[in-house]
Amino acid sequence: MPFDGVVTKAVTEELHEQLVEGRITKIHQPTDTELVLTVRNNRKNHALLFSIHPTYARFHITSDVFQNPAEPPMFCMHMRKYIQGGFIEDIQQDALERVITFHIQSRNDFGDRTTLYLVMELMGRHSNVLLLNDSKDMIMDAMKHIPRFQNRHRTILPGQPYIKPPEQNKLHPLEIDEEVFIKTIDFNAGKINRQIVQSLQGFSPVLATELTSRAHLGNMDAYKQAFKDIQTEIRSQAYVPAIYENNREDFHVIPLHHLQGETKEYASSNALIDSFYTGKAERDRVKQRAHDIERLIRNELKKNKRKQAIHEQTLKKAKKAATYQKQGELLTAHLHLVNMGDESVVVTDYYDPDQGTMTIPLETDKTPSENAQAYFKTYRKLERAQSKAELERKKTKAEIIYLEDLLHTVSVAREEDIEEIREELREGGYIRKQPARKRKKKQKPRPQQFLSSDGTMIYVGKNNKQNDYVTHTLAQRNDIWLHTKDIPGSHVIIRKMDPSEKTIEEAAILAAYFSKAQQSDSVPVDFTKVRHVRKPNGAKPGFVIYEQEQTLFVTPDQKRVDELAIKHKQ
Repeated sequence: MPFDGVVTKAVTEELHEQLVEGRITKIHQPTDTELVLTVRNNRKNHALLFSIHPTYARFHITSDVFQNPAEPPMFCMHMRKYIQGGFIEDIQQDALERVITFHIQSRNDFGDRTTLYLVMELMGRHSNVLLLNDSKDMIMDAMKHIPRFQNRHRTILPGQPYIKPPEQNKLHPLEIDEEVFIKTIDFNAGKINRQIVQSLQGFSPVLATELTSRAHLGNMDAYKQAFKDIQTEIRSQAYVPAIYENNREDFHVIPLHHLQGETKEYASSNALIDSFYTGKAERDRVKQRAHDIERLIRNELKKNKRKQAIHEQTLKKAKKAATYQKQGELLTAHLHLVNMGDESVVVTDYYDPDQGTMTIPLETDKTPSENAQAYFKTYRKLERAQSKAELERKKTKAEIIYLEDLLHTVSVAREEDIEEIREELREGGYIRKQPARKRKKKQKPRPQQFLSSDGTMIYVGKNNKQNDYVTHTLAQRNDIWLHTKDIPGSHVIIRKMDPSEKTIEEAAILAAYFSKAQQSDSVPVDFTKVRHVRKPNGAKPGFVIYEQEQTLFVTPDQKRVDELAIKHKQ
């Protein structure tokens, strides 16, 4: 993904304009790889995110909402000790490298003013955030500690000297002219875009490809002009932050004319980065937090499917119960033909209209009467097993449906939904309950809120607790309830007695999107009034039956969902 040196420059310039002279009022560390500083400047709060995620490493102002741990990590505590309450004096980028330094005026243990340096190193899976002392030569702490045995060149531990990342000895594209640039290219070697990436600081493959595309694979003069044009755009900050969607998503602040497909432009580089990464990063955070419960649900699902197969096998065997009964009765009627030690006996089948014969196998160590009783015993055993297996099969089938629904719930969950799913599993006996002293106070479920295009409130349950809450507690009798037809998904409530057709369609799109049919076309969604929806006694969480429904067919649309979503700031 092209978070290159040029994008870094654009983001840094915006941050410089918005955050310099701002005061750091809060510091949180939602995960091991994310740090959020709340910076107040010009009477406005800005949430500045630093992420060292191996795939989604970045820094920018964000509108995302994070769930913070009850106990802040040690790195967060150190940041609060040293820079909370401090002022950002300056933000600098090392040339066009992806190393950014925040100069923060703070106070030391004696109350004297001092300048500390918060360094963001964007290097993929080697990314890091470090706090340096006032001399900028010693590490006070780092988000990711790297001992000497892991990296002989750079030891990143508190108290160790700060060594910059190894230089790549590339040319700064803003400090050379087109003549110097053209000398870096060997036209006979081919793969010119790769040569550009290896020669120029800050150029990602997608930006290098844009340069070669603008040159139209022409002569040297065409490449000189293409380089000069991009150089001018960077110098003059003529940025056009945009996401380009084709077979894959790309983004940049320099217009990428070579990319076909849909283009979405943004008002700022920070808004672009926030939009591009937020959903992806949140899904990854949810996946990490829900990994254990997803594994538990999958294991329970496998176990129940094995039980189902056993019940099916039992029922298959039970179909022979009538045959065993018949053999016992015929054997009893023909005991006079059987001698001890016989392996079988041929008897007249009185149940056959043609009065044919039947051969009945015998156990040689049993008397004729004992053989007959053995057949009756097997018959009674299979009859009891059939009755029990039918009951157990029904229960197991319901359990499988519930677990599959729960698995889907995890796949669409937000961060704040995970604990509610975990609590549901505890209440269902799948997870051991916490001791009373450790148990958190139960909070009211927080379904996701949406606003239709005509201003009607729509609630979406993102797990079974929320589904029960929106349907049986939050909704009024004449509100509209929606759910995908015969497909696991969310309960959706329209908080209006007589909503418009447009609102019903938008709510149906939400129901289809937050269902197992998210990737399908023309998904059937049932809707009815809440008074026609009820929960059977003893039913699993989230399970309801309903009547007097109508069905609407819609296609899930993520863009429509994003447009309808209400974002809440913390």
